[in-house]
Amino acid sequence: METTDSQQLNSQFSPEKAAETSQQEQKMKRIMIGVIIGVVVLVILLGIAIFFLLQPSTPTDKIRDVFIIIVALESLIIGVAIIVLIVQLASLINLLQNEVRPILTATNETVNNLRGTAEFLGENVVEPVIKLNGYLAGMNRVIELMGIKKK
Repeated sequence: METTDSQQLNSQFSPEKAAETSQQEQKMKRIMIGVIIGVVVLVILLGIAIFFLLQPSTPTDKIRDVFIIIVALESLIIGVAIIVLIVQLASLINLLQNEVRPILTATNETVNNLRGTAEFLGENVVEPVIKLNGYLAGMNRVIELMGIKKK
């Protein structure tokens, strides 16, 4: 019993699986380090931008206008994405109503037919065969008790 437990542990923690797990952990660490470095660089760039925008000679009105244009473009892109999402949702609803529901209905009818067939076979085929086997077993026992031997 102890050998099978140790064999199972060895199969679960084989060197290949351990190496694969180690590689996955290293990959996750690299991703986390990359995300942290990206956030730090973004904060530094934001700080530098704020520093230069607070200078008296900076033309903030032009920068403001550029950012307003960028925000307007982003809102247009988001609007198009929402429209695409609504169309995809309508397509999914149509698929569910017109294709999946009839499949489920047909499957339900098939299951009901199978249930009825199984009940019919149970009542009209299996039950008489079981009774016949019971009668034959009883007759065999009676014959054995009478002392008549089979060949």
